[in-house]
Amino acid sequence: QVQLVESGGGLVQAGESLRLSCTASGSISSINDMGWYRQAPGKQREFVASISRNGYTYYADSVKGRATISQDNAKISVFLQLNLLTPEDTGVYFCNTLPVVPGGPQYWGQGTQVTVSS
Repeated sequence: QVQLVESGGGLVQAGESLRLSCTASGSISSINDMGWYRQAPGKQREFVASISRNGYTYYADSVKGRATISQDNAKISVFLQLNLLTPEDTGVYFCNTLPVVPGGPQYWGQGTQVTVSS
């Protein structure tokens, strides 16, 4: 089992930046990728960014150039820096893990709310 706790959400104005954090506990060695998804009101959850254990990063087109995902050396925490925020970035941001073993369980955090006012 893996437990994920996110933090860093809040209310910001358009053009500002935000840094989200997610810390994992439990079966850390079972995690390969860690990433972020978001869900806006009335919309499906969508991929934002991810980072593999080897440090490879992937970004959604909607945040490419404005987002940076990183992890700590212990591969326990993952961070998402989002710059030049717009109201379209509003939503609940969820931390996610992908397993080392294909077909293994994914884990999700409880989510942190990000609201961008215009």
